[in-house]
Amino acid sequence: MQNANEQSGRPRWLKIFLIGRRPKATLIRIAVLATVCLVTFKFVLLPIRIDGISMQPTFHTGQIECINRLAYLHHEPRRGDIVSVRLAGMSVMFMKRIIGLPGEAVAFHGGRAFINGQPLDEPYVKYPCDWEHEPIPCGPNQYYVVGDNRSMPFEFHTQGRAERDRIVGKLFL
Repeated sequence: MQNANEQSGRPRWLKIFLIGRRPKATLIRIAVLATVCLVTFKFVLLPIRIDGISMQPTFHTGQIECINRLAYLHHEPRRGDIVSVRLAGMSVMFMKRIIGLPGEAVAFHGGRAFINGQPLDEPYVKYPCDWEHEPIPCGPNQYYVVGDNRSMPFEFHTQGRAERDRIVGKLFL
């Protein structure tokens, strides 16, 4: 006598492949996986799509990256970190690199960044730059952020001081 699965035209292996030998356990695994994914991508990792040229050549338009929202729970942002910053409201975020820390003054001379009068080594800046700007002091809770692509005129580049509470997180990996 044939069992119900074989009579319905579906082989038993297909049922085992799709829902497993124990359907209740499979449903529990699916629920746990869905919950973990929801929590991870809602509260821990924030996927963002790169739009614009300010971080070239490090990142290109259309790339998808993840921001770790928990990166700064145990320490403050550091120079060189690539972060996501809310500079223009809650829904618009910019990916920028931190070059100036609280209490420092950031200046640009001959296309190079200077921190408190000392040149900053920036191997990630690949395009020529001619920026000139007097020192911009960072307050006790401010970081100076700027993109890696400095080939655009200073006035057209979204950069500057960002309050600590505007920094959403650090680039994951």
